This record gives sequence, structure tokens and C-alpha cells, in this order.
Amino acid sequence: MSELLEHTAPPSSATQAPAPDTSQAIHAAWGANPSERYETLAQTWRPVFARIRASAVERDLQHRLPHAEIGWLREAGFTRLRLPAAQGGHDATLPELFGLLVELGAADTNVVNALRAHLGFTEEVLSADPSAWRDFWLDRLAQGDLIGAGLSEAGPAKVGSFATRLAAGPDGLRLDGRKFYTTGSLFADWISVAAQDDSGDTHYLQVPRRAAGVEVVDDWDGFGQALTASGTAIFTNVAIDDIWIKPGATRFPYAVPFYQLVHLASLAGIGRALAGDVAQRLRQRDRVYSHGNSASAAQDPQLLQVVGRTHAAAYTAGALTLHAAQAVQRSHDAHLQRTADSDAHEQAAAIAHVEVDQAVSVLTRVVLEASTELFDALGASATLRQAGLDRYWRNARTISSHNPRVYRERLVGDFAVNGTPPPTYYRVGINEAGSR
Repeated sequence: MSELLEHTAPPSSATQAPAPDTSQAIHAAWGANPSERYETLAQTWRPVFARIRASAVERDLQHRLPHAEIGWLREAGFTRLRLPAAQGGHDATLPELFGLLVELGAADTNVVNALRAHLGFTEEVLSADPSAWRDFWLDRLAQGDLIGAGLSEAGPAKVGSFATRLAAGPDGLRLDGRKFYTTGSLFADWISVAAQDDSGDTHYLQVPRRAAGVEVVDDWDGFGQALTASGTAIFTNVAIDDIWIKPGATRFPYAVPFYQLVHLASLAGIGRALAGDVAQRLRQRDRVYSHGNSASAAQDPQLLQVVGRTHAAAYTAGALTLHAAQAVQRSHDAHLQRTADSDAHEQAAAIAHVEVDQAVSVLTRVVLEASTELFDALGASATLRQAGLDRYWRNARTISSHNPRVYRERLVGDFAVNGTPPPTYYRVGINEAGSR
């Protein structure tokens, strides 16, 4: 530690020494890795993450979707992280997965979000009971197939229902409907779809993106996460094979905390990226204010405090993400070890919900604050579009809006006061009792 302090202490002479390379020291300051083998695991993909980050600002400015970047990750085996070694995977634990997602989020959160449905479906398959369906999809995932999102609807469907229909006809099952928030589907081979049959029963299925009758449109115009291809998918009389339909209508028990934790990993990645960005820009900044505290911006104590606060926010976000990932891992393990005479798996799932919701409350706040506060350490030129610093707030605000923290905080409070477990699954739609 004394060696680190000696190397990073400001020189006492009037002539400033060249700025040291602090990247390794800062990386170490993010906290302990989620496992002993994590560094070895991460070295496989860090060069890919670096390539993705190198063009992140350019992609954002030009609205260039990350087709190539997602292809790099697929080719490197990142999409098979959680699969067993026998299926070409890396047997990654959930904390290891989320540690890597934080690093990928620091490169580009659009890419993390685009892979969210794929990662969730992988959990769906891994946690499923033995079946022909599970075998089929394990093989497809092992072959490198990618999954995109197609569950949500923006239309008039009621809460707890879907307007998309799966109907039997003389020539087999057919799918008709319209989805929105189809994140990642333009990059995918399959789209995860939720639909209802004529009896009102819900079914979850995977539909080939290039099948006849499937149209995916890049019409997502949110001010953040603009490159996730989260727009519209239209299904018109699409022929459906039985093996594509998941047996039963239940999701894996830790689905809600898992999907939310992907968002938190993205936010933690934003925190790390903006903290590194503001530190580098302050280190390289030549111009100062006459009423500042130093002839060098890099030695101005007030500006250094701002950088310190952004790093503290990033540290908090990363630590919360990895700690909550342990709870989700425990829920996963309890589910696989469940027995008919024990409710331990249900308790583990409830605790995972609560731990992730608690993380949401703090993590979203500190990253959003840091994404604004970083500008206090820089000049007006930092607001130029070409700098790309505005994307941190835009992306963080958009991610945080997907699952409002106000409800998460209330659920935690209800659990703490009344012992009420959080709901297992969430749905969005029209509630007729409250419609005008």
C-alpha cells in the first residue's frame, strides 16, 4: 500500500511529473472478485470488452446497432458462460456472471441489455426439470443460438394477460400478436414470447426470428439505451412447433431478481465507466478557473473530491450487485435441491427478491447522482455531444425507469414490517378498475 501511495502522491515541485497509469490500482480498488478463478475467467473476455468500449461513443452518436459487438461476444463464448462444460460452457456461477456483466456494462450497457433475455432464458433452461424441451434448448444454446425478448406488450391488454394469441388450427399451432420492448431481438436467432390460448392459459415459447410472419422493427426511440433494439415485433400467422413451447406456465423462481440484477449490473458498469472517464479527463485537463484552488486542475482539491465521490458511487454499485448476486445464487441452489417436504427454496427466492430490491433503492440513486455530478469536475466542453458523457445519465435513467424503485422500496418495507414476501412475478397492463 505504501508503494501505491508513493507512486500516486502529487510531486512537491512546481513542475508536474507525467501522470501515472492508475488503471490497475483503480481496478483493484473496486473490491474483491466474486471467486478465486474470476481473474482467469475474465481475461478471456476483457480484450473483447475493450474493443466494445473503444467505439461506444461513436455508436451512440451514429445510432449504430451493436451487431458486430454482440457477434464478438458470441464467438468468444460469452453467451455460453453459464452452460456446463459438457455443453461448451464455463460453469460460471451467478456471482461470476454478474461480475463480468458489470465489466461489460462499463464498456457498453446497450450490449448488456441486448443480452438480458438470452441470459434469462439460459437460466430458464438450466433450472428446468429434465425433459425433451430442456434437452432441445440446451443443445441450441450450446450451438451458440441467441435469444431476444418478446414478452411485453404496449397495447390494451389487461394486467396479468396477453393480447398475443396462440391458437390451434387445421395446419397446427399459429401465433398472432404484437410486442414492444423486444430488447435484443434484432440480434437474436429466437424471440421469447408470451401468449395466451383460446382458453386464456398463458404459454411461453421461443419463435425463430427469421420465420415467415415475423417482423422486428427498430422503432425504440427512448433517449437512453438507444441501441438495444427494444422496439416492436409483429407475429402474423406464424407456424409454431410444439418443442418451442415451454412445458407449464411457471418461470424459474428467481426470475424477477435475476432480470433486475442484470439492470443493476448495467448501472454498476455505468458507474465504473463514468468514474474512470471523469478521472482521466481531469488528469488531462489544462484549463483552470482563476478562482479555482490550484494552477493544475488535477491538483484542485474540490475537483478531486468530485472524482472521489463518483468512484465511491461506482464502488457501492459494484459491491451491492455482487452481494445481491450471492442471494440469487442461493435461490438457484435451493431450487435445484428442493424437496416436497420443505419450503426452503421458496424462502430463498423471497430473500433474493428482497436483497435485490434493497440494492435497487440505493444503487439507482447513487449512479444517477454520479452521472450528473461528474460534470462538476469538468468544464463546459464536457457537455459537447462528441464527448459522450451525457450517455451515462441517459442510459442510467432509462434503465432505472424500467422497474420503478418506488415499488421496490415499498415491497421491502412491507416485508420488514409485516413479513409479506414480494410477489413472485410482475405484470404490466391495463387495470380496468382504475381506467377512466
